[in-house]
Amino acid sequence: MVTQGDLTAGAVVRRRMTAGELAIWRLLLDTTGELRKILGTELQGSNLSPADYQVLLALSEADGSRMRSSELASAIDWERSRLSHHLGRMERRGLIRRDECATDSRGAEVSLTDDGAEAFRRASAPHMKAIKKHFVDALTPGQFESLADILQSLQAHLHPESTVARGGEGGRS
Repeated sequence: MVTQGDLTAGAVVRRRMTAGELAIWRLLLDTTGELRKILGTELQGSNLSPADYQVLLALSEADGSRMRSSELASAIDWERSRLSHHLGRMERRGLIRRDECATDSRGAEVSLTDDGAEAFRRASAPHMKAIKKHFVDALTPGQFESLADILQSLQAHLHPESTVARGGEGGRS
């Protein structure tokens, strides 16, 4: 047992993870994996893979529907080599275009094509319905608020520098 005298200012008490905490962690992994699998299966009806959709979403949200490939890799948290191979497949299908970067000859700029934008639009409505059906509809409004609070706490813990930038509020508004 740790007593008040054992703690110094700012000290962190370290303890082992409990069986219950580990079970919840596994439940989180299993549930998010199952959701990704179900949503990915439903997305395939649009002839887009979840990876395609992730790339098209990032490009559709980017200024001018274009990004440097390095920025895109960072935005979707992919290794550059994985992104490069995937972009090649998407380019052959006419969903994106890669051009040399005007400001840096070493970089490439990835653009959403008209066909890519159309494929993204067609896939988005059914994808949003699937998210609502399999995720949103499973939770009460109170559970949704609790989940938002939990996720914001995790983000603040994972990115404490962002917490400082927001005045110590941990991203909560």
